[in-house]
Amino acid sequence: MRIGSLVLIVWLVIGAIAGGQRGYYTGEVENCSKVGTILVTIIAGPLNYIGLNPKISCDAPEPSK
Repeated sequence: MRIGSLVLIVWLVIGAIAGGQRGYYTGEVENCSKVGTILVTIIAGPLNYIGLNPKISCDAPEPSK
C-alpha cells in the first residue's frame, strides 16, 4: 500500500512539473479548456515526457439575454 501511494504521489508531482514547464500556471485561467488541460497534464504525469501532450477543449453555454 505504501509503495503504491508513493508511486502515485511521484507520478502526480512529475505531471505538475510538466505543467509548469509548459507555462500552464502563468497568467489567468480564462476558460474551462485551460483548467482541463492543466488537470489532464498533471494526471498524465511521466507520459508527458514521452510525447503525450494532452489538450482539452470545452464550450460553456452562453448566458441568455
